[in-house]
Formats: sequence, C-alpha cells, structure tokens
Amino acid sequence: MDEFVHSNTEREMEVYGYDSVVKSHCRMCHGGCGVLVYVKDGKIAKIAGDPDCPINHGTLCSKGIAASQLVYHPDRLTYPVRRAESKGSGKWERISWDEALDAIAEKILKYKESFGAESIVMGYGTGRENEAVIYRFANLLGSPNTLTAGHFCYGPRIATTIITCGTNPIVDYENNPKCIITWGNNLVISNPDCYKGEPFSTALDAGAKLIAVDPRLTRIAARADIWLPLRPGTDTALALGMCNVIVQEELYDKEFVENYVHGWNAFVRRVNEYPLKKVEEITWVPKEKIQEAARLFATTKPAAIQWGVAIEQQVNCADNNRALLALMGITGNIDVQGGQMLFSSPKIRNVGQFGAHKMLSKEQAEKRLGGDRFRLAGNFAIINPKCVWDAILEEEPYPVKMLFFISSNPVLTRGNAREVYRALEAVEFMAVAEFFMTPTAELADIVLPAATWLEMDYIGDFWKRHGYILPRRKIVQIGECRSDHEMLNDLAHRVGQGEHWWDTFEGGLDHILEPMGITWKDFEKMDYIRGDVNYRKYKEKGFSTPTGKFELYSTLLEKWGYDPLPQFREPPEGPNSSPEIYKKYPYILITGRRQPGFFHTENRQLPWLRELHKDPVVEIHPETAEKEGIGEGDWVIIESPRGKVRQRARLFAGMDPRIVSAEHAWWFPENKDPGHGWDESNINILTSNAYEDCDPAMGATHVRTLLCKISPR
Repeated sequence: MDEFVHSNTEREMEVYGYDSVVKSHCRMCHGGCGVLVYVKDGKIAKIAGDPDCPINHGTLCSKGIAASQLVYHPDRLTYPVRRAESKGSGKWERISWDEALDAIAEKILKYKESFGAESIVMGYGTGRENEAVIYRFANLLGSPNTLTAGHFCYGPRIATTIITCGTNPIVDYENNPKCIITWGNNLVISNPDCYKGEPFSTALDAGAKLIAVDPRLTRIAARADIWLPLRPGTDTALALGMCNVIVQEELYDKEFVENYVHGWNAFVRRVNEYPLKKVEEITWVPKEKIQEAARLFATTKPAAIQWGVAIEQQVNCADNNRALLALMGITGNIDVQGGQMLFSSPKIRNVGQFGAHKMLSKEQAEKRLGGDRFRLAGNFAIINPKCVWDAILEEEPYPVKMLFFISSNPVLTRGNAREVYRALEAVEFMAVAEFFMTPTAELADIVLPAATWLEMDYIGDFWKRHGYILPRRKIVQIGECRSDHEMLNDLAHRVGQGEHWWDTFEGGLDHILEPMGITWKDFEKMDYIRGDVNYRKYKEKGFSTPTGKFELYSTLLEKWGYDPLPQFREPPEGPNSSPEIYKKYPYILITGRRQPGFFHTENRQLPWLRELHKDPVVEIHPETAEKEGIGEGDWVIIESPRGKVRQRARLFAGMDPRIVSAEHAWWFPENKDPGHGWDESNINILTSNAYEDCDPAMGATHVRTLLCKISPR
C-alpha cells in the first residue's frame, strides 16, 4: 500500500506539474483527517486524504476537499481593521497589527484596573484547537470567564465522563465492535469530535449489528438492524428504559457491577421507575422495540455507543450523557477491545495544563459567571452564555465591558439570537478574530484576520481523547493573516504576561511536547504519535473518580446539590409540559440537522460547498405539508412563541408527522447589506435561553427541541 501511495503521488506530481506535496492535518471541522496538500507555483492546487493516516485512512469529506477555496476566497479578511462609524454600519479602516494589538491591550488593561479582570470575557466557538491558548491568556489575566460552546457541545461529555469514569470513553472501531448504537449522532455526515464516518462504516461492513436512535430516518437509521425513532428530547427516558430491561433480565455484567461500580442498588431503584409501558408513552417508541434493542446491545460483545451533540443541547444534557454511560458500564463494555476505550494520550502537556487553569486564583475563579448556578459546568471552567449577556445588558452580578471572540459567531449559534445581538451591540468594546466579516464580526470595534489551518504550524488533535497527536504543517501565508496562537502570544506580552509566553509560538509547541523530550522541529518530521494502548486498566488502577469506581451514583453531583442519579425531565416546551402552547404551536421542532459542506455557520461562501446546498431547508412530513398547504420547495414560515424565520420546504416521510426538522446557523454572505440577513433564516431566533430551560448542572441551553407552527410564506 505504501509503495502504491508513493508511486501514485509521484505520478500525479509529474502529470499535473505539482512542485511538492505536504502531509498535514485538516481542521475544516472538528476534523482530524490526515491530508496530502499539493502545491504548484507556491499555491495550494489540490487537497486529498492521506492513506497513511490512522484516523481517516485516505478518506476526506467535501469540506476538506474545498479548503483551498477558503484560503483564497476574495472576501477573506487579510489585514486588521477598525470600525470607522457606528456598529453594524459596515464602514471600516485598515490598521496595522501593532495598532490593533496595542488598542486591544489598552482596553484590557483599562477594564481590568477599573472593573476587574472578570469584566473581560474571552470566547471561542467551533474550536480551531485554540482553546488551550485562549484559556491560558484568560487565566493568566485573571478572568474566570471564557465563553465557549462547551456548555452544550462536547464539554458536557467531558464533564460527565470525568465524574463517572475518569475520561471520555471512545468507540474502539479499530478492534471491530460487534454491536454499535448511534445515539443522536449522524457521524457519516458530521465526522464529529474524535470520530470519522469511515471506520464506523467499515465496522458495519465487517458485520457489526446497528441500533440507531434518532427521530429521523437518516442514512444510518436506514441501515440499522433496529431503528428507535424517539420523540425528540426523551433520550434519558429511553436509555433508562433500556437499563430497566438489562437489570430486570439480569443481562448486565455481574463481575463488573460487583467489583467496579459505585451506587448499584440506588441505580436499580431508579431504573425501576422507568418500566417499558411508561417509557413507551414518554418516547413514542414501542416497548417491544426498546426491549429488543436492550437485549441486542447487552448480549452482543463487544458493544459501543456512538453519541453526539444532539443529546447535549437539551435540558436533560448531563443526564442524557450519564444514562448512556450507565448503558456502557453495566454491560461491561468499558475499556475493552472493540468497546468503549479509555485511551491514553501521549505524554505531553494537555489542554488543561497548557491552559494554566491552576494559575487562576481561587478568588477569581469564584467570580465565574453562573458558577454558583451551574456547578458541573463551573467545575470545568465552562459558563452559560446568557450569564454574559445579562452581565452586559443588566450588569448583574457585575458588569462585563469587553468581549474578545475568536472563531465564534454567537449571533447565529447561541439561543435567543435577538438577545445575543442586543448584548453585542451594547458591550463597550469587542474584538473579533475571523476569516470573514460575519454578522458577529460586523458588531466589533476591531477585527483581526485569522489564519486557516493551512497557514500555521500546530499539534493537531492534542485536545481529543482518541490518543493521537499529528503535526499540522504551514503551507502558505495569506496577506497579514496570523494564527490565533501567534496573535495571543504577541498580545500576552503587551498585557504583562510575557514571562509565561514565548518569543514566537514555536516555543509554545515545544512546551506542549517537552514531557516527551522532543521539540516541534522533531515532531514536524513525524507522521503521528499515539499514546500507550492498554485494556481494562481499571483492574489495576480503578477509575479516576472520588470512589475509584465507575460511578452510576455520582458523589460529586451529590456534593454539589444535584440528583446523583440520572433522571428524565420533560422538555420545557412540549405536548406534555406546555399543553396550552401546544394548541397554538402544534409541531415539535428539532434543530441542528447537519449538512456535509457546512460547519455550523461556516463555508456558505465557498462555491463548491454552497452549490451542494443553496438554501436553508426545513423537512416536513408529506401529510403535514398537505394539511398546511405547503408544497415541495416552497418557502415556509416557521414560528415559535419567540419569533419567526423562513426556510425552504423539503417533504420527508422519514419522521413522525408531528415533527418538523430545521437547519441551524444560516446567514447569507452573498447579501452585502450589513448583517448579511442574519435574522432571515436563523433558527435561534426561535429558541429560548431562559435559565429555567437550561440543564440544571451543566447550563446547556435547550435549543434542540421546541414547539412551532408552520405556514406557506
């Protein structure tokens, strides 16, 4: 294979006249795919998957293939700008990097002195593997407030798995699971977090049984042995119902439960509260199907659960995760070959260590916004966004005066978008680092031109839990664009943090790698490094929890005043919880459906990717469409108690007629007016961010399930 790849690469270079080919590591999404970048006349000419990469084995999605269109897009920001007129006016003036960073540093020092470091909020969104450097800057500054997607995306997985079993259990596709549950996760489209669709598909081709939990008949669900089309927002009830079957029929792993589980008796009492008849009524899934799925998962070894963000953007966020962890644990599929592995990272300085979390004083940490309300989130330095908007608009519990967003577009991606917009208009000073002038960037005072993954050196995937790190190599330089790491390294010196940073950020890369005894210069010559792989480590070391066991009953949640066992809560807006609203808004709206070419708000200006999906699409069952007078391709008004937006109808019979499925993160870069139509199709115009609707421990905003009505435009 290696000889074929080598000769094929050489042949392509000869035929097409490429000057060189560079191995690197894609970051068009949460990604992680190895790539071959072909260069001709100093420009990127082609990007292909790297067959030697152990993560994607040569496969590459449409985003990776189109990455050069991002790099060379004519609308890219290529130099710093300062707002010339009022916010949202679209009037900007070019400034130098020194002017930009000096101005930002001046504001940071001013607000820190006058209002405290907590008045300055750093933020990032999609995660360009910049979280460690952003937290480092904020913690050394003394600000406990870093605004991320972590309250409802991946962060809850990390927070709940750490308190349950010590780290995030990753599906061991390399060793052929015999049964896989996909739960709220369409990985062949989204390639999420630590996963790619290719090894999952390979496992199915090898004969793995498949259970799909999803309200929609996705490509995965269509291939499943068992499809469980649950009512949106009822995941915890379904998982506890499956646990009930496994417990009642004694299908659990008795040796694991007896020796390595904490809280078994209390857990049994809790799952007894979820008999199948009750779970069927809650979830709309026939009890026979629930029983069949539970038996298949419990008796087919090894088995694993492929879970995703859909279950985290709900009021049941933490308990959804904990209930799935319970399924993994009681069936004995934790840290086993082909099951749910607790992989070890290479011996590097991890994100937490590099992020200097221990250097934030206890006094400042106690000022974290929402920390006393959302204790699980606060324990992992995560905050709920509404806490920031309230601190700007109402100055409660103290004023937030400055925002600095890097790779984030919260006007499109956070609940209650109009409140977000008001807060960003009202904040005294805001800086943004971005590829393009987004609806969020247009509200900033200074906008900095960010480098893409093809314009930087970095250690790819060192924040993930699959055990690999890979070198990301700089290919080109575009205009004055700079990586987030270089930019913050420079800014840190200007605000008095210089002793904790480096002359250039290559020193930061060396710092990460130092425990291994290598430097960036050494690592960039390698293909990858993998941590040691050992199975059933708990037999010798136990689990990294307060009890040393797999905690079905969480001692930490109990300490913080929460229910130590998972429980189901009705969605804050639904047929059962709000019957009066349901009369007026008779459909359950689910949001966040993924598209192959887009990564949240990104890539809608890239020709190849927008050609694949021109308009925002709302899926409606044909029976529902006929009832409402809506035809295929019609523009449709979707309305909730909080507002209305429009999307184009697609008739889709693969879901319950009571459900409507819309897309998120839509704006229109081709609309050159200020705001780029941010409120035309933005589904977060419809969502709530009220505290009472959030997960009580994690603060996850409930944006995935609400009520709506639809009508022809």
